[in-house]
Amino acid sequence: MKKHNFSAGPSILPQEVFEKSAQAVLNFNNLGLSILEISHRSKDFVSVMEEARATALELLGLENKGYQALFLSGGASMEFVRVPYNLLKENGKAAYLDTGTWAAGAIKEAKRFGNTEIIGSSKEANYTYIPKDYTVPADADYFHCTSNNTIFGTQMHSFPETGVSMVCDMSSDIFSRELDFSKFGLIYAGAQKNMGPAGTTLVVVKEDILGKTGRAIPGIMDYGQHIAKESMYNTPPVFPVYTSLLTLQWIKNNGGVAAMEEKNNTKAELLYNEIDRNPLFTGTANTEDRSKMNVTFLLKDEKHTEQFDKLWKSADISGLNGHRSVGGYRASIYNAMPIESVKVLVDVMQELERNA
Repeated sequence: MKKHNFSAGPSILPQEVFEKSAQAVLNFNNLGLSILEISHRSKDFVSVMEEARATALELLGLENKGYQALFLSGGASMEFVRVPYNLLKENGKAAYLDTGTWAAGAIKEAKRFGNTEIIGSSKEANYTYIPKDYTVPADADYFHCTSNNTIFGTQMHSFPETGVSMVCDMSSDIFSRELDFSKFGLIYAGAQKNMGPAGTTLVVVKEDILGKTGRAIPGIMDYGQHIAKESMYNTPPVFPVYTSLLTLQWIKNNGGVAAMEEKNNTKAELLYNEIDRNPLFTGTANTEDRSKMNVTFLLKDEKHTEQFDKLWKSADISGLNGHRSVGGYRASIYNAMPIESVKVLVDVMQELERNA
């Protein structure tokens, strides 16, 4: 029996995606060749890239709205660099919201390019909440935020109205909920949470915000070059892109982003209700900012740690340990996580309560 995988990433993917991608490793499109060995310039893979880019825009409701979707290499951390390279003007200013480890990483890289203003931060509280009382400067070249903080279990449930381009790292909640994605000038997301294996990053960018920095941008760092080359400026990560396409197709065939959101809300409600009800556990994130993707919680008394760890491991649960920055436990309940697995975790928590 497959384990209940609560890992934060690389994470659970739909079973049918594993099966189809495994078959493609052996024989892709009945070519007698593996997806790992075909040319990225072949018509068979070009059609994969074209469909993946188009399906991403379709699921976000951004087709025919001036946006381009790219599948690039380097992970979301590469976009920490590409974003200011492409959007921060010479002698300009960028505004950043500091909500966790990855937001701090993006800020660190942006500071290499110019004036980077932190307009809100929850660092002093170990990132247990999302800052609310901040103002985006009208003269900023862009505003950068992180929609979901995987490590700390917080999530932005609303976004500011701003007159500047809004950039968002959606690595851990892309395609998990409906938003007005046209509010964003640029979205990026590492694949390894809700979309595919590690190795590719989805970038969705509105073309009219590019080409305004006044700086020379190396080709591999230039979004405009990647758009012109249809996401094949250099050899793309073929297998991660193909597996991401399979996952996007799975989302589309199972009701789209709206259906994912409904299921994710049900899973999160079930687990948070148990954390709040069970006298042995407590959540780590402020209630109003709790993530629907990464549920972080602690045992109120660490004397129960050994017993709880034995229980969840014997229930074939995997990947439940919390990040060292928070401790305790973290249950990542991405799109592909079935509610049955969440119920198994809740049952284990209740069993601990009965026997503690």
